[in-house]
Order: sequence, then C-alpha cells, then structure tokens
Amino acid sequence: PCNLYKFHRPRLNLKETPHPLKEESQLCLRNLAAYRPPRTKLRFPRSRCAAVLVALFVGRMGDLCVLLSRRSSTLRTYAGDTSLPGGKVDPEDRTIEDTARREAFEEIGLPMDKSKVPLLCTLEPFLAGNAVIVTPVVVLILDNTVRPILNASEVTSLFSHPLLSSEPPFPNDPESIELRYHTFEEYNYHGKPPGRIRMHRFLTGREAGGVKPVFGLTASILIRVSTIGYAQEPEFQVSSPDQPTMEERIVYALRHDANLLEAQRQEGLDPDKVPSPASPRPVSTKPDVRKRRRRVWSRL
Repeated sequence: PCNLYKFHRPRLNLKETPHPLKEESQLCLRNLAAYRPPRTKLRFPRSRCAAVLVALFVGRMGDLCVLLSRRSSTLRTYAGDTSLPGGKVDPEDRTIEDTARREAFEEIGLPMDKSKVPLLCTLEPFLAGNAVIVTPVVVLILDNTVRPILNASEVTSLFSHPLLSSEPPFPNDPESIELRYHTFEEYNYHGKPPGRIRMHRFLTGREAGGVKPVFGLTASILIRVSTIGYAQEPEFQVSSPDQPTMEERIVYALRHDANLLEAQRQEGLDPDKVPSPASPRPVSTKPDVRKRRRRVWSRL
C-alpha cells in the first residue's frame, strides 16, 4: 500500500529557466509552486485513478506555454482529441506524480528526471466522463534541449500553446477571424444536486490542419491552472449558475456509478461510507499586491 498523494516538492530557482521570465510568468510559477489543493476525506479506488501532466515551459519572450498532444485516431477513447499526456495508475506507480511522469515519458518522451522537470504542484482531482478520477500534475521544463519522442500508437503530434486566456494568442490567424476563440456548451447533469455543467472550448490555431480545439476536461484543467497561477478569475463565467462542484460530482459518482462501485468493493472500500462533500472553500484569487496589477486573462 502506498499514498498516491504524497509528494516531494523541490525548491524552485526561477533563475534557472532557459529564457528570462516576464513578471506575470514569475508570479504564475510562484503561485503554482505555493499551491496546495484542499484536503479531502474521499478515498478513490486505485484502479479508477489516473493522472495527466501539465508540462509548462518558458517561451523565448518569457511567456509560459503548455505542451499539448493530438491523440492517435486509432485509440479506443477520445481518438484524435487535443489532450494532456496522461493515463491510468499502474501497479508500480508509488504516487500520482509517478503516473503522470511515466505516461508523459511513454507518450512523448519527456524525461522523468525531476531536476530537469521539477514539480510545481498537483491540483484537486477531476471526474472524467468515463468515471475515472483524474489528478493534474503541474511541472516546469527547465531543460530546453529536450526533444520529443512520440509514441505513434498513442500520439499523432505534439505542439505548444500559451496558457489559456480570454483572447486568442494568434490574432492574425484566419481561424480566429472566422471563428470565436472561446465558446462553451452546457449539459444537463442528473446527479445530486442536479444542474447544468459548462464545458469550454478554445481554438488552438491549428484547426485547419485537423487539430481539434482544447475542449472538456483538458480545457477545465488548463483554466484551473491559469486561475491559480495568475491569481485572477477569467473574464468569462467558468461555471453555470447551478453547476455542482467537482467534489459533489465525484461523491455522487462514487456512490452511484457502476464502475466505481465495483472497483471500490474489489479494493475493500465501502461505498456506503463515502463522506458527504465538504462545503465549498473559496480560493483566493487576489493578485499579489507587490506586483503590478495586470489583467492577464484579457491581455495574453
């Protein structure tokens, strides 16, 4: 038995980045490195746990970008989608960080060396559409000599994208003129409490080449990373007014989803003892007063 959510957090020296950081990029990295997700009493069946790696790196202009991949069209699930590297926990993984790093190494060849790719933080778990509990692991690539090695059976292509913003990062691209950079759809949620779930979509600027927009769980994760890092809410409304919290949705799934119920029983967890969701605890998004206040979401 091991604690999947126990981590070693290295000290981060921002002077070691390959390119000089912009002020908001420094603030973003410091905020992410200081972030700790709220504690939860929920216990997840290991066989239904997964992780994705949010691999950030510093661009030549000092901005922060994230690595995204185009999934192979031959995969059984989410074929062709734009996604973050990741997958389910394997028996040899001792932490959820190990899972994210191993999957990124297997999919895109990202080194597992923690000195070259140090951990910034982990986020609170997300519930995927296939009833898998997904934990995002945020890292920073310090080695600019890293070159991708794609596993063709899983990944068709790899590209970088600026951390999500309200305005398109490619204003002169024809796609951004003809199509809205950011849109969303809402879906009825029939769990408890019932409501509507808002799913966001962001263009990548590569749609003409067949790359799908950033959508669904990947978009939600990147919105969360940007909100924590830049310490300010997006200018658009992230959630529907009656949208249940992610923890409420996870609790309902643990109590009612057939796959999660079976996994809990097989691993000796009692679904009848799943605790109720904690009261939502607001996360401070007040910008650091020592920094110049900048509306990053609208300017990037």
